[in-house]
Amino acid sequence: MFSPPPIPAWDALHPLIIHFPVALFFVAPVLILAAMFAPRPLSTGFSLGALIVMALAAVATFVAVSTGEAAGEIAERWQPGAEAALERHEELAETALTVFTTLTGIFAVLTIVPLLLRKKPVSRVVVAGAFGVFLVFYAPALMLLANTAHQGGVLVHEHGVHALLSASQSSPDGAPDFATSPRNQQPRGGDDDDDDD
Repeated sequence: MFSPPPIPAWDALHPLIIHFPVALFFVAPVLILAAMFAPRPLSTGFSLGALIVMALAAVATFVAVSTGEAAGEIAERWQPGAEAALERHEELAETALTVFTTLTGIFAVLTIVPLLLRKKPVSRVVVAGAFGVFLVFYAPALMLLANTAHQGGVLVHEHGVHALLSASQSSPDGAPDFATSPRNQQPRGGDDDDDDD
């Protein structure tokens, strides 16, 4: 009666995966801010929580970029007008992957080193200051991520790439069925009135 949905092809996983790293990377600074101002036991928990969130987001970003490259190959073949937007989106995505992987590594050091120095605890002021400097560099990275997501939205809403991916799975030869794309469907009531005359 209840059966799981079919597992999408690798190229069609991109729209399912991409929202996770975006959301997680935007949640992380909230946890970092909480770690800066919470008392020490809670501060450690918040900082570890932020690190886990960023690590999960970094892994999801690797998957998102990989599935996005596979989806981009299909879109380049069947949607010629989208090459420039695709190239821009891919460049931003690869840059975001590098930047956020680096930031996650840096935050891991900032979080784990104080835990290893329990015999000589690091001052809370020093830790909070380090987290504050980290957030200064994290903010422009979030702008990069937002621009990357925006370029993905351009591909979906202006070039109809989402329709191509859906169609490519159902078409027997792997080619998108452009007739089913929302961009190629006639508006309702357009031709029907002429037929009635």
